[in-house]
Amino acid sequence: MGCTHDCSSCSENCASRTEPQDLIEKLNPMSSVKKVIGIVSGKGGVGKSLVTSALAVELNRRGYKTAVLDADITGPSIPKAFGVKEKARGNEFGILPQTTKTGIDIMSVNLLLENDTDPVVWRGPVIAGTVKQFWSDVIWKDVDYMFVDMPPGTGDVPLTVFQSLPLDGIIVVTSPQELVSMIVSKAMKMADMMNIPVLGVVENMSYFLCKQCNTQHKIFGDSHIDEIAEQFSTQVLAKVPMDDSLAKCVDTGSIELFVGDYFENAVNTIEDTLKVK
Repeated sequence: MGCTHDCSSCSENCASRTEPQDLIEKLNPMSSVKKVIGIVSGKGGVGKSLVTSALAVELNRRGYKTAVLDADITGPSIPKAFGVKEKARGNEFGILPQTTKTGIDIMSVNLLLENDTDPVVWRGPVIAGTVKQFWSDVIWKDVDYMFVDMPPGTGDVPLTVFQSLPLDGIIVVTSPQELVSMIVSKAMKMADMMNIPVLGVVENMSYFLCKQCNTQHKIFGDSHIDEIAEQFSTQVLAKVPMDDSLAKCVDTGSIELFVGDYFENAVNTIEDTLKVK
C-alpha cells in the first residue's frame, strides 16, 4: 500500500521488490571519457578548484587528454583559473566545451551566462539537473582523465555526482585547521557509503616557506592530515604550501604556466591507480 515503486528509498522486503535502478547518466553518443575523478571537500575555501586545475594541467603535460567538469554551479571558478572567457556553443549533436590554451576541455555554468558575475539563483533540483547535463549533453571527445570540481559539503550536487557519474575515485582537498579532521571524516564516510574509492587527500595551505630563512611556517597550526589519512586507510597525495606564484597563476587565469612539483606524487598515484588504455 502506498508503493512509490522506488525500491532504493524503501526498506520493505515485499514480493514486488526489484533491484535498485542504475542511476548513471549516459554520455553523449559522440563522447568518450575513460576515467572520472571527483575533487571534493567538506568545507569551502580550501582551494579545491586550484587542485582540480593543477591536476588537469599536470596530466595534460604528460600527454593525456584531460577535461574539467565544473560541478560547482553556484560558485564556478574553473574558467577564471584557465583564463577562458569565450562562451560555450552547441550544435545539433550537443554542447561543445571550451578548450584552454594547452588543449584542456572545460565546461562551466559561467561559459553559459551572459556575464561572469551574474548569480545563479537556482534551487537544488535545477542545479543537480545542470550537472547531469554537463555530463550527458556536452560532447567530450577522447578524454583520458576528467576531473569533476564539486561544491563543498555532502548535499545535492555531491550526491548527484556520486550517483549519476561513473566516478573511478575521489580526491579530498583539505587544510590544516583543527576543525578539518571532522569535516574530512564526513567526506570520507560519504564516499564509503556510495562505494566510491578514495584515491587520497591533498592538504592545501599546508605551510608557508619563508624565502629569506628557508624555514617552513605553519600558519594554521600543526597538520593532522597524516593521522586522518591513516585512520581512513588512504594516503596523503600532496602538501601544498601557500605559494604566491601559484595563487597568482590562478588569479590571472594562467594556471597552465605554473611550474612546480607540488602535485607530482598525486599525478603519479592517478597514473598508477587509474591506468588508461
